[in-house]
Amino acid sequence: MKLYLSGHTDRYALEQLQLCLFPDEPMEFCQTPFRGDGAVSRLSRGEKFLTATAKITRDGRTTRAMQRLALEQETYALRRRILQRAYYLAALPQLPAAPPWGALSGVRPTKLTTRHLLAGGTAESAERLLEQTFFVTPERRRLCVQASLASVEAVAKLAPTDVSVYIGIPFCPTRCAYCSFVSQTEGSAGKLLTPYLECLLREIETVGVGMRRAGLTLRTLYIGGGTPTTLSADQLRRLMEAINRYFDHSRRIEYTVEGGRPDTLDPEKLRVIRALGADRMSINPQTMNDAVLRAVGRPHSAADVERAYAQAIEAGFPSINMDLIAGLPGDDPASFARSLERVLALDPSNVTVHTLALKKGADLFTRREALPPQEAVEEMVAHANATLAAHRYAPYYLYRQKYMSGSLENVGWCRDGDLGLYNIYMMEELTSVLALGGAAVSKRNLPDNRLERQCNPKYPKQYVERIDEVRAEKAALLDDLAETRL
Repeated sequence: MKLYLSGHTDRYALEQLQLCLFPDEPMEFCQTPFRGDGAVSRLSRGEKFLTATAKITRDGRTTRAMQRLALEQETYALRRRILQRAYYLAALPQLPAAPPWGALSGVRPTKLTTRHLLAGGTAESAERLLEQTFFVTPERRRLCVQASLASVEAVAKLAPTDVSVYIGIPFCPTRCAYCSFVSQTEGSAGKLLTPYLECLLREIETVGVGMRRAGLTLRTLYIGGGTPTTLSADQLRRLMEAINRYFDHSRRIEYTVEGGRPDTLDPEKLRVIRALGADRMSINPQTMNDAVLRAVGRPHSAADVERAYAQAIEAGFPSINMDLIAGLPGDDPASFARSLERVLALDPSNVTVHTLALKKGADLFTRREALPPQEAVEEMVAHANATLAAHRYAPYYLYRQKYMSGSLENVGWCRDGDLGLYNIYMMEELTSVLALGGAAVSKRNLPDNRLERQCNPKYPKQYVERIDEVRAEKAALLDDLAETRL
């Protein structure tokens, strides 16, 4: 769908909303006015008011809406809000049903309600904000506010000098069809794994020493990927021994390792990971339907998931997360419900339910065969929400992505208050995150609530070639953090 802006340049907010509301229509931004189908967003400034208008034409049918804001109330956020509200209200008559997230287009809807709660608002007033300002449906309002209540609880555990650390292992045994992450398969880049690990150990030393110098304290640690357990038991031991050597763990309250693929787990690896300090493991089947696993290129079976889970319990992990994806090729609501039932039978402390997002780097983006229809995906997600709540799980973090089926969301659920704290801190951007390894992105929280990002080289080969530069950049970042003390 075409989009033309007049009187303003807030392109990003309108593009994201248009992608959410009309996901099946290719996006085309226009620099000049056009005739025919498309959307026009205008902002005009009068003596007392800012006026946002939107006109949307599809198949010859035109709908319009207007929103106003008093000039004395104008801020960037409120100006963007009336632009989005006008667009949404103009689009609504063109849609088959009101979308669950209304006029909200961002990937972090909980940031809005978390800020509201931290400023003294109540759960009830946060729900009213979502309803009256953004037209969010009742179920999504409750989901969002519940997750924000968990975020408020997580904030109380932070000190001003606390940071989170992410360590990335961008390698996998094979590539899953839905995956868009930067990750090298063992077959195509196996020779890179050893030099990559050597360089990562050097960056760990730089960051650990720099954190002590800067007076920063490690609060949560997350080893992700890729699939970190692509590493051998000996390689995992070297990695985690270096982490223990260079980082001060005296204030650490969570240490997660992504097991991800059960075909990369065995008792020896799990014992090493647990013995060297990790207390949270993620074992991610994505589905417990063997035919669907084959359709997305995962060579393991549902039985392998159950085996790996039992081995993780035997290794002594007190907290285990499991992921499922709604909307995988060949899946349907009945099959998804059976997958959830088998996962719940294992009794994990956390269950994360993702909605399939088709991204350009994923094989499924071009193939798209046998994907469930939007209505089926909505049924899967609704069933998961109701079932997890009935099993005494509560939502603790939530985010959305571009090109997500049904304009839905990803939700982490926990039982007995077992929050995945790194996920909350990272997604809500509540602490600075020091990210190590290829494609890792560090985020520095500035005193004025802005974020500064520092990106490591994207691919493992580049990371290895530029490791001295990476270490120098990290040292400079830590010097800056020492000066500002966050």
